[in-house]
Amino acid sequence: MNKMVINHLDKLFVTSDAATIIKESDINHPAARMIAMAAKMQENECGDGSNFVISFSGELMAQAQSLLQMGLHPSEILIGYEKASIKCHELMEKQVCYSVKDMSDYTEVLKCMKSSIASKQYGLEDLLGGLITKACLHTMGKKGGKLNVDNIRVQKILGGGIQDSEVIQGMVCIRQSQTSVHRVSNAKVAVFNTNIEMNQGETKGTVLLTSADQLENYSKSEEDQFELFIKGLAEAGITVVVGTGSMSEMAVHFFEKYKIMAIKIMSKFEMKRIARAVGATPVVKLGTPSPDELGFAHEVIFKEISSQKCIVFRRDEEENKMATIVLRGSTTSMLDDVERAVDDGVNSIKTMGRDPRMVPGAGATEINLAKKISEYAKTQPGLDQYAIERFAQALEVIPRVIADNAGLKAEEIIADLYSKTGESNVWGIDVMNKTVIDVTEFCIYDCWDTKSWALKLSIDACLTILKVDQIIMSKPAGGPNMSKAARRPDGYDE
Repeated sequence: MNKMVINHLDKLFVTSDAATIIKESDINHPAARMIAMAAKMQENECGDGSNFVISFSGELMAQAQSLLQMGLHPSEILIGYEKASIKCHELMEKQVCYSVKDMSDYTEVLKCMKSSIASKQYGLEDLLGGLITKACLHTMGKKGGKLNVDNIRVQKILGGGIQDSEVIQGMVCIRQSQTSVHRVSNAKVAVFNTNIEMNQGETKGTVLLTSADQLENYSKSEEDQFELFIKGLAEAGITVVVGTGSMSEMAVHFFEKYKIMAIKIMSKFEMKRIARAVGATPVVKLGTPSPDELGFAHEVIFKEISSQKCIVFRRDEEENKMATIVLRGSTTSMLDDVERAVDDGVNSIKTMGRDPRMVPGAGATEINLAKKISEYAKTQPGLDQYAIERFAQALEVIPRVIADNAGLKAEEIIADLYSKTGESNVWGIDVMNKTVIDVTEFCIYDCWDTKSWALKLSIDACLTILKVDQIIMSKPAGGPNMSKAARRPDGYDE
């Protein structure tokens, strides 16, 4: 289900992405902030699964609260939770139901990452999953090496439907060429981190002209100097120039004369990205860059995507192949939400590259762990068995939330899951047909690494909070409050 979040700047977010909701919320309660920090860490580590961290941590704390009300000491709960946590990680090793064999196989990668998109943008998983997989495989190359997330960019363009989204091999920037050159193949690219214009004098000066010739030739020498600079670029074989800030008309005139494609970029960040995409070094002074500072692109081409003018830089080198997913949609908030889903999808492919093991999704892993840990609790002699039992019950929160969001009766579904999960760990919830199914048939997988980190981080956050027996708040220091009471009657402040 989506949430509508309005942050402190009155910006509106419509999303079901837990990481965004937490990032934009202002959390003051110290214990809640601990859980928010764990969710943020999960986002940094795996890029997905922050919702799991928050839901599971909250449920563990709720279960601990009822144990405290029963009269159990916090240290007993701690021991029980720690035992259950160790057992949980042991059992996680046996939960693996599939391993990605070939990271360069489109169908296999798409099959495994689809469920992380479906949880954010249900119904669009095939379309978005296809785009993300295509972009990632292009970036990783034939060998299917490590995925660098920075090499996959997202460009949002308003208008059209989400079906019009596409992957462009290269980097797209929403700018158009200042000159009439719209396509360059095998381009040498110079990137200038400065304005491209004639130098202005630092101080004001007075120039006395006595004849018409002097007036005609007044700015000639400056123009000649500037033409020499651009001629030098053309002689060095440079065919594309990228500059930040302003580009004078004189500069555009000479670029046109020497048939150089000139692009004006307003954002410093975008300029740095372009420099990285083509392998160039941004130059700060106007002059012909050295061969080391130049970049290379197989093609720089001007395109128009639904009346939005863009330039695509394409470079097919193994070390920095870039891909841009062009997203189309009707509103900015919808595009932002789809972008977050794309980010999660890219991160799940990165996680797969690190660890190819997959566990069953749709609540199947959690319900299996809950059953096994519940059985393990019965073998423990001390009071901590109650805590272990509650830990197992806390794991039920994931299938319960899935059932609730789909409008199903959670109790019935969980009872069905428990009866089936004894046979194997692949039984999860089918929200469409309101039944329990074998999730491996429908390829509903979660990354083992994501699940493992989420369990570690949420348990750590809970144990830290349980170890606290007192919260001491310090108020900010400051002088006496200058209220009316502290003022002197004669009107002069003390």
